[in-house]
Amino acid sequence: MSEDERPSLTDRLANAGFLAVMGLARLLPYQRRIPAVGWLFAHLLAPLAGWRRRIRANLALARPDLSPAQVRALTRSVPDNVGRSMAETYSGTEFARRIHQADPLEGPGLPDLQAALETHRPVVIAGAHFGNYDAMRAALAGRGWPVGGLYRPMNNMAFNRHYVAAITSISEPLFPRGRAGLTAMLRFLKGGGWLAIGFDQFDQQGPELRFFGLPSRTVLTPAELAIRYDALLLPVYPIRQPDGLSFRVHVGEPIEHGDPAAMMQALNDDLEARIRLHMDQWLWAHRRWKQL
Repeated sequence: MSEDERPSLTDRLANAGFLAVMGLARLLPYQRRIPAVGWLFAHLLAPLAGWRRRIRANLALARPDLSPAQVRALTRSVPDNVGRSMAETYSGTEFARRIHQADPLEGPGLPDLQAALETHRPVVIAGAHFGNYDAMRAALAGRGWPVGGLYRPMNNMAFNRHYVAAITSISEPLFPRGRAGLTAMLRFLKGGGWLAIGFDQFDQQGPELRFFGLPSRTVLTPAELAIRYDALLLPVYPIRQPDGLSFRVHVGEPIEHGDPAAMMQALNDDLEARIRLHMDQWLWAHRRWKQL
């Protein structure tokens, strides 16, 4: 590794702090570990990272109808869900085993997935920063279905090494963004694989669509891949249940092929409806409306 490729001192310190927290958390039984890390994210990390301010700003844009008390509650429950998700991901095989045993898949798109499996038709699964993305992968893999995922390598290289190992322990294959990952991903999809890909982040190159009634640039890749490979395109949402530990994984209606922007607008609309039902489960801390 060259000098330029080595993690910076700041990255190494941040990584060491994260590993220390996760190491201590793993000393707790699973039922206590997950809410404990959620609490740390909600009450310590979120204020330090500026998440509460960002959550308030996004809610002021998208949900100005919420009361101050509702906004305050979300500034805590949103990072709590993120912390729980991270603890679950780093619980690897135990988390996946719980999902497999529960077999939490439901929703109107399930028969379409079964038909795609039987005919070896490729599937593009539209995922989002909702619930716990890895619960969706674990639920599909638990049935022996051929789900792969596209992920963005972390900027912190020290963190990225163990993060990739953690998400790989839940299900494979995984494809990093970049030329090599793209080639393998397309080969997998063309061969009848199922690719989970996120669509709910701001994309500078994407067209300006609507999300919560606001202009937001949206990636076209899921729709374009579905058209190119005649793949089934549908949304899947892992919904955390009131106990804070279990999930239902909702498979939505397939999106009809047509104009890629119209297809992605349909996914935006579907995700918005799902978020309105579970406001605390979407990542309100990320910058979805950068142009505003």
